[in-house]
Amino acid sequence: MQKGFLAIFLLVISGCSTQWVAPQNLMYVPITTEYFEIATYQRMTDNKSPVHIYIEGDGNAFDSWGRPTNDPTPRNTLVRDWVANDTAANVAYIARPCQYIMGTTCNKHDWTDGRFSESVIDSMTTVIRSIANGRPVVLVGYSGGAMISGLVIKQNPDIKIQKWITIAGVLNHSDWTRYFGDKPLNRSMDINVLPKVPQVHVIAKNDRVVPNKLSYKWADKHQIIVQDDAAHSKFPNLKIPF
Repeated sequence: MQKGFLAIFLLVISGCSTQWVAPQNLMYVPITTEYFEIATYQRMTDNKSPVHIYIEGDGNAFDSWGRPTNDPTPRNTLVRDWVANDTAANVAYIARPCQYIMGTTCNKHDWTDGRFSESVIDSMTTVIRSIANGRPVVLVGYSGGAMISGLVIKQNPDIKIQKWITIAGVLNHSDWTRYFGDKPLNRSMDINVLPKVPQVHVIAKNDRVVPNKLSYKWADKHQIIVQDDAAHSKFPNLKIPF
């Protein structure tokens, strides 16, 4: 089995469909941007405290044969569960474009080779600004959501980033696709130098989707936390280092 196919296969089998019911204190708030309508869940209780904003991963972007799906909505509840369990005063979950809401502008490029395109990053920036509303932000990006969050930070130095946290995150998609022998994401922007903000990168020792060596290539050793009992989509007893 080729490495690229293996990574996609592991993402698919780890993302089996699970029903998720949002806690009563999390409000579903779709936000309209220039390009997409983005699904969010929010709990905002303090006008001044920092906002913990979580960015979803790539979701159900490919099937078990490596073919683009018709709907990238995530099948697992990993990131939503983290949000539901976060006791901060202000918490938000942001889905990726075309997840949950398949708008008329959506096409498969938005969750395949263009998943980190200018229109995607602009849309996610609009949503983050709307939720933050001038407050400090702790930005948490899971898997491909790490690339989204990193690009938003790089392009918007005026957003008050208190801390950047990635979990099993892709930090440079060109290296990632090259490692697995996949086609490059030619419609996507990339990060060649990580943003200079307080940051920590949580990686899973048993991650076969985002290999540890790629995280060590881009982040300083002191910025990385290894969870020994974790895999790409399984982080038992995760304590997010806020």
